[in-house]
Amino acid sequence: MAVTATTNGNSITIKVSGRFDFSSHQEFRQIYESVPADVTHYTVDMAEATYLDSSALGMLLLMRDHAGGDNAQIEIVNCNEDVKKILTISNFGQLFTIS
Repeated sequence: MAVTATTNGNSITIKVSGRFDFSSHQEFRQIYESVPADVTHYTVDMAEATYLDSSALGMLLLMRDHAGGDNAQIEIVNCNEDVKKILTISNFGQLFTIS
């Protein structure tokens, strides 16, 4: 799995590719914890993610807490059907914008 990020003004896009599971915990956490303070909008691009497990769901929740909890602006985009199904079953649509 690989995680990359690009920042543009007050937003960051985090791209996840391959399997999004516990093996990527450290890399994913380092990215969102190193985000500049002026970043207010997070986008997680799952276009190249092939799988996610419960630890990935936990990582998304930790990022949400770090970004401001209920006030966080986080969008999860470009999910394949399997990833979108996992997010939907987990009720992540109530915590994140999923498109």
